[in-house]
Amino acid sequence: MDRNRQKHAPIYEALESFKKKRVVPFDVPGHKRGRGNPELVQLLGEKCVGIDVNSMKPLDNLCHPVSVIREAEELAAEAFGAEHAFLMVGGTTSAVQSMILSTCKPGEEIILPRNVHKSAINALVLCGAIPVYVEPETEPRIGIALGIEPCKIEAAIKAHPNAKAVLLNNPSYYGICSDLKTITEIVHRYGLKMLVDEAHGTHLHFGPDLPVDSMTCGADMAAISMHKSGGSLTQSSLLLTSNGMNADYVRQIINITQTTSASYLLLSSLDVSRRNLALRGRESFEKVAEMAEYARREINAIGGYYAYGKELVNGSSIYDYDVTKLSVYTQGIGLTGIEVYDLLRDEYDIQIEFGDIGNILAYISIGDRIRDIERLVNALADIKRLYEKEELPSISGDYIQPEVIVSPQQAFYSEKELLPVRDTVGRICGEFIMCYPPGIPILAPGERITEEIIDYIVYAKEKGCSLQGTEDIEAEHLNVLV
Repeated sequence: MDRNRQKHAPIYEALESFKKKRVVPFDVPGHKRGRGNPELVQLLGEKCVGIDVNSMKPLDNLCHPVSVIREAEELAAEAFGAEHAFLMVGGTTSAVQSMILSTCKPGEEIILPRNVHKSAINALVLCGAIPVYVEPETEPRIGIALGIEPCKIEAAIKAHPNAKAVLLNNPSYYGICSDLKTITEIVHRYGLKMLVDEAHGTHLHFGPDLPVDSMTCGADMAAISMHKSGGSLTQSSLLLTSNGMNADYVRQIINITQTTSASYLLLSSLDVSRRNLALRGRESFEKVAEMAEYARREINAIGGYYAYGKELVNGSSIYDYDVTKLSVYTQGIGLTGIEVYDLLRDEYDIQIEFGDIGNILAYISIGDRIRDIERLVNALADIKRLYEKEELPSISGDYIQPEVIVSPQQAFYSEKELLPVRDTVGRICGEFIMCYPPGIPILAPGERITEEIIDYIVYAKEKGCSLQGTEDIEAEHLNVLV
């Protein structure tokens, strides 16, 4: 990586140059640098609305970049060790879907774990590909899905010789990593494409002593959430390609669904954040890892909680662990993760990333400070003192492996009927239902509904999880195939 080249931020620099010219706007957006919407200026500031501009020759065009955006993409590719990088303004959802749409056609199979983000299954609804799910193991104490073992991927490929790609989410939301390098070697040996949803691993390429990243492992494509640990604005991400993937074709796929009115706020934030990672990423994530490890020690010293880390590594289903993740099992104090999440927000003014049935996740990043960590630790100690109950039996829905009866696309577009949740046992689901975050579907279109799944849905709802994806916004009813 050329550090001198990485000092440049071409989109940011072009916007700075553009501002100095005082161009009279007779184009969109209609707020005209904020003059038409004073409340917007008051909310966001003059500088922000002043660079909320339309594509034009000096600023390039995301759909067909030839100048500053193209240069920014080249710098991003170099920074992440990829052949090509695409700036994505539709979030990592758009990047994940572009990976699948670029490699799978209607009726073709793709191998993936069932605990993928909903964006991956939505892509199957769009393109008509058929999922082949590989079941992950479950950690017996904390109930979360683990990584996928290489032998399971190879077995799935042998059983489905016409599959076109393998998709893995690595690391998981909780920090669990599979043996990505070995899996990638197996996938390529059989002639398939290796796709990685690296939404929660933007930092891996830059941090010392962190799990290996997708491009270093030789993956063909990777979706990177720059707005998570990379420091860019929400909704901005990267799509990386390597191994001779046809970048021009991939851009055609991206342009099918991505906006033609790309936000320069998002684009410039990607540009500046890439520069920051390239120049200062190593030292930044060294500090992040130290803060997370400190928090883990302090939380485990409270008792009842379990802030897990590298001790989980077993060389197979947990090949490595991302220590920047502060995942904490809460059922040891008799509270679900969502209950602790709500208490932290409502009683202590602390907003963490999510709480599920068994765990909470506090996202530690380059913007955190030790005193914030200490405030979180003290709040958790207080919650244990004030609200502790008898320890709950371990309950988690992350590992439930539904039976796929028809393809997601066929089920989504089939004729359906709306029934009370308890009356749907044995039927085929026609929509998504998930706790969000993390956005892993409990049920997806085309899957058989079982009593166990219904029990989990009801339990999650009772405990206050945000259930999303259903036509019925209250999630009291489910659409099933007629």
